[in-house]
Amino acid sequence: MSIVHVLLTGGIGSRLWPLSRKTSPKQYLNLFDGKSLFELTINRNKEIADKIIIVGNKDNSHLSQKAMELCNLPYTNIIESTPRNTAAAIAFAAFSVNSDSILIITPSDHLISGMPSYQEAMNEGIKKAEQGFIVTFGIKPTRPETGYGYIEHEDDFVKSFREKPNKDTAEDFIEKGNFLWNSGMFCFKASVFLEELKFYEKELYIKAYDAWKNSKNGFLDENLSLEIPSISVDYAVMERSKKIRVVSTSFEWSDLGSFESLYEYFVTNGYSKDENGNIVIGTDIFTGFVGLENTILVHTKDALLVVQKEKSQDVKKIYNVLDKMQSKLLD
Repeated sequence: MSIVHVLLTGGIGSRLWPLSRKTSPKQYLNLFDGKSLFELTINRNKEIADKIIIVGNKDNSHLSQKAMELCNLPYTNIIESTPRNTAAAIAFAAFSVNSDSILIITPSDHLISGMPSYQEAMNEGIKKAEQGFIVTFGIKPTRPETGYGYIEHEDDFVKSFREKPNKDTAEDFIEKGNFLWNSGMFCFKASVFLEELKFYEKELYIKAYDAWKNSKNGFLDENLSLEIPSISVDYAVMERSKKIRVVSTSFEWSDLGSFESLYEYFVTNGYSKDENGNIVIGTDIFTGFVGLENTILVHTKDALLVVQKEKSQDVKKIYNVLDKMQSKLLD
């Protein structure tokens, strides 16, 4: 039996624009003591898994290759010609390994600290996967976060998955005490996942298998890929299967999905801020903040962003406007 780390690299990081761009998404930015989130994720799992599979798209595969050269580890590359969401991406990885292989699925853009706790959680997940369960990892919430999905649980049984809540609902979740943040990390036998996918989303299974079977050196055919329904793994399997179990974790975790979470990481690690909690990212030019608190100024060669920390989820609105304009500022 093999333990395989499957790294999903398809995210754009739209809430971290203008740092994160289509040609250089957040997972490849060397913002963390000279390392990227991609590298940190690979290094975090290399002692747990004995194989690595990178699932990405044709636009970022060269970035993954550069990052893996820095990690200096062998890996299998699966390159999507067009994004078809996470259910298909995970299916490709499952098709590529032996049926009894255990897959640890992680995004490439999360920040985690506390390696002993992380390894303990992964080992617990592997044991449950060996028993035929599909495992999700839940993070004990530290605040009523509206940017994350939640898992309602009783012991290791998942009662429900909840979408990103409003603030009142998030506060209610925290008060009830049996809700975890949904980390988007999973663990299961390849055969168990594929059986459940085939049962709940047979068309997706068939189309994904057809695309995989006709792939060449890990490159997936575009025309066959376009026939695959674009469905998230949450909807395709996690929210419907009767085999789901959750591991409640105690390590520190952030999906770094906003400038607020990046701010918290920087400040916690000694990044300079003024007396009112304002910070500057991307320039050494003197910047004065008057009448502002907890504000982030982000400077790149072609854009400036000024955002209040608590409103940082709304950066995606700017991204969406630029996307509709087909602006080069997203490249």
